[in-house]
Amino acid sequence: MSFILTTTTIMVLLTIATGIYFIYSDMEGDRKKLKKILRANLFVFVPLLMAAVIIMVPGAINAAEEATATGVTSSQGLGFISAALATGLATLGAGYAVAVVGSAALGAVSEDKSLLGQTLIFVGLAEGIAIYGLIVSILILGRL
Repeated sequence: MSFILTTTTIMVLLTIATGIYFIYSDMEGDRKKLKKILRANLFVFVPLLMAAVIIMVPGAINAAEEATATGVTSSQGLGFISAALATGLATLGAGYAVAVVGSAALGAVSEDKSLLGQTLIFVGLAEGIAIYGLIVSILILGRL
């Protein structure tokens, strides 16, 4: 198990290092090399991910059996998953919304400086999506 986690961590770090290398060496035009590196990365990462799932599933089943023996029900487990999904998906949505609204706001402010206050309101509304997800997850956890 630790081998899979270590190898996956190394693959993630190598992917980040490759991205940094491409940024600093200005290799944007060399698409063949980039495709080759990404293909090699996928051919190593996907089997590692599958092996991790195959190894971890029996452990998760045993943990679920032990949890039911201690009094944790499956509905509570689904409640925890739904709270995590509410926060995670709301945060992803907020990140996307801030990216779109922020870039449009930057373009508008660069043309007309008087629009700064209005654009900040729109960016703040986009950030509110994450807060809504957090509130929903707190409400879900409060019901468990």
